[in-house]
Amino acid sequence: MDHRSDDLRFLWDHVYLSLLPVVFGLIISLPLGYLARRYRWTYPPIISITGLLYTIPSIALFVVIPPVFGLSPLDPKQVPIALTIYSVALLTRVVADGLSSVSEETLLAATAMGYGRLRRLFGVELPIAAPVIAAGLRVATVSNVSLVAVAGTIGMDNLGRLFDIGKQLSTPVPYYPPIVLGIVLCVALALVFDAAIVVGNRLLTPWRRAVAR
Repeated sequence: MDHRSDDLRFLWDHVYLSLLPVVFGLIISLPLGYLARRYRWTYPPIISITGLLYTIPSIALFVVIPPVFGLSPLDPKQVPIALTIYSVALLTRVVADGLSSVSEETLLAATAMGYGRLRRLFGVELPIAAPVIAAGLRVATVSNVSLVAVAGTIGMDNLGRLFDIGKQLSTPVPYYPPIVLGIVLCVALALVFDAAIVVGNRLLTPWRRAVAR
């Protein structure tokens, strides 16, 4: 409670640093996933290349990104850039597989009703693929909440700073309050984000509730 203002600032920084990459990653993944779905021969290279992005260690990205993008070593912009790369790695396959789950009969019916390619994508394919995409968004968002904390250990403001502070104060005996607080807030934030995506998916797919009844 003595450092409530700092804790709230760390929490807010953690929120937007976790969410922005998911938004940017989805914007990038949608055309990539559609391309992989539309032209089958592009599926293996697109999915393989984007999947390999997730194998890059986060610490390595924080070292490489500043000189590539002309940022200072502690510029907070490198965090959303790095996490956007990871989000693209997670979401591209999800988008492609979600769009592939739409049956050919449904696509033919939409075309017969006069839907053009773009209208069919946004009016038919994406709504049907929404549950699959939402599942990928849940994984990407929760992963980002965890990965953002890594940036806190190298001096960037977010909940990860609490772990660093706890480590610095653990002399000569362990000092757990900031570490426990950081863990609790990260878990709570991940649960809130996950619940928000579940609720959003239910609101965007009301027909699924009707079928369930």
